Amino acid sequence: MKNIFVGNLDFGATEESVRSLFQEYGAIERVNLVTDRDTGRPRGFAFVEMTDSAEADRAIEALNGTDLGGRSLNVNVARPKTNGRASRERRTRRW
Repeated sequence: MKNIFVGNLDFGATEESVRSLFQEYGAIERVNLVTDRDTGRPRGFAFVEMTDSAEADRAIEALNGTDLGGRSLNVNVARPKTNGRASRERRTRRW
């Protein structure tokens, strides 16, 4: 299974529109359209999990730079999530 990052999405994009874009390249396990936790509005990026690595690579190659809703998509392999708290703890307080 491969996790794919899809950035620069139109804010009107839906999970279904992202799914239909990737379905052409293979089986999709899950689509996660990231939303703002306060407003519930899309943040302009999503993660797509594809079951077959080779199909995922084909999708990345084909869709990176593709125009969707007037925006050029940024499609690549998702990096593992890091603990964002560690970087915040290193900052010195200003007050």
